[in-house]
Amino acid sequence: MTGATAIRAAGIRKAFGSTVAVEDADLEVGAGQVVALLGPSGSGKTTLLRVIAGFERPDAGTVTIADRPVAGDGTWVEPEDRHVGMVFQDGALFPHLTVAANVGFGEPAEGRVEASLALVGLADRGDSYPHELSGGEAQRVALARALATEPDVVLLDEPFASLDAGLRITLREEVVAILRRAGASALLVTHDQQEALSLADVVVVMRDGRVEQAGPPDEVYDRPCNRWVAEFLGAAEVLPGTVAGDEVDCELGRFPADGAPTGAAEVVIRPECLLVTADDDAPGTIPVTVTVRNYYGHDQLLGLELPSGRTVHTRLAGIAPWRPGDRAHVRVEGTVTVLPVTPSA
Repeated sequence: MTGATAIRAAGIRKAFGSTVAVEDADLEVGAGQVVALLGPSGSGKTTLLRVIAGFERPDAGTVTIADRPVAGDGTWVEPEDRHVGMVFQDGALFPHLTVAANVGFGEPAEGRVEASLALVGLADRGDSYPHELSGGEAQRVALARALATEPDVVLLDEPFASLDAGLRITLREEVVAILRRAGASALLVTHDQQEALSLADVVVVMRDGRVEQAGPPDEVYDRPCNRWVAEFLGAAEVLPGTVAGDEVDCELGRFPADGAPTGAAEVVIRPECLLVTADDDAPGTIPVTVTVRNYYGHDQLLGLELPSGRTVHTRLAGIAPWRPGDRAHVRVEGTVTVLPVTPSA
């Protein structure tokens, strides 16, 4: 595609009877980007994907694909005319057709079936049938079918959810590598935080039908816009704090307030940003007692009791032999997010 924007959805609303599935949602996928649409079950992410695909008509808002209006403002383009490739959760291959026939179902240009199968590493499986494939191979065939017609965008609806954990991790890396080799623009719906953060150029976080936050993975993780996003994206320690001037004060120290207004605040710190040391003289540290140790081999999660009696957690490499009852010191090394406390919080 030649446009700078692969997908732009603006002000999307979609209700089913009295249930509002999506409300005033905006989303953008740049050309060549992989964007993850992330949220818990019932957040509206699949409905928004279906609106973009043309499987649902929005009640309000507009959709453009490759800078071409396809929905809203009196415009409606049928799904088959939107030049979109779809990859579903279960692959949705036709069991009575060979792999090659499945990939060629959308009548791609000559040579595209073979090229697409080669792209996904299945050039020698064209004569096979879906029941002869592994789960990972079936999903790669589904991706080949989506890419064969050289679509403007590829939409993937939880494509790895039905696979076992080990295969899911391997296949999702392979699929994104294939999309990037193809130069495809893609929107991936997922409820898996690690999947979204590790694969996407942009993560769009949805909750209750609305987009809460959108941005690069490190931005939404390190700088969540609210407590819900912070805790949804991963483990987070949230401490009460007070903002005065350009600093916030909490039990773990003073930190830049990042423009937060004066008054009560919540200080969000990721467990991996808490450094534990046995050095009593380490500057900027707080004395703690180790209360819990969960050991995972490559890392460990420690529970630390602060002087106030509050417990926080830190994630460390698994090599240091900390044990419950050990005395230690902790300091913050990393990003701290300051969120104002509002009356509705």
